[in-house]
Amino acid sequence: MGFSGLWLPEGEDPRLEKEQPVGELATYRDYLRHYRLTLELKCQDLGPEELARQSVPPSDLSLIGLVRHMARVEHGWFERVLKKNLDIPRLDADDPTGGFHKVEPTQESVDEAFSRWREQVTAADAWLDSIDNSTLGEMRDTGDEQASVRDILVHMIEEYARHAGHADLLREVIDGRTGQ
Repeated sequence: MGFSGLWLPEGEDPRLEKEQPVGELATYRDYLRHYRLTLELKCQDLGPEELARQSVPPSDLSLIGLVRHMARVEHGWFERVLKKNLDIPRLDADDPTGGFHKVEPTQESVDEAFSRWREQVTAADAWLDSIDNSTLGEMRDTGDEQASVRDILVHMIEEYARHAGHADLLREVIDGRTGQ
């Protein structure tokens, strides 16, 4: 690649903002944006078979599985918990692995996974556009317990950060590409 250990050439990384976010909510949103873009970048320029390649048996972890999983996570936390719609069914409720099971190495499967994920991100961002810092302390019923909006957003950042690390390793195994 020739980027001196960088994923992209200097100055071309869409995750880097010139200005620091101001305020708590803006900071959470910036981290979410960063990690969402990281997941997308780690999947970039790969075909369906590479995206569906599983990590280490017996695990069925794959890049496209991560995309499917994060669509499910976005839906669960934003659509069900934060928007107070616990009665709507979970995405892929029949998949106990959270989106990793039965990944097909087809373009149709890839397109469906990214479309669903982007749809959930767009819906989550629309909800985030509707709130302000005063909402962060509000409590939500998670189905098992109560959690503040703040805690849920921090959990979402943690979820993406953890899976971005998985995506780093999966990508390195696929084609040796590493970097930020």
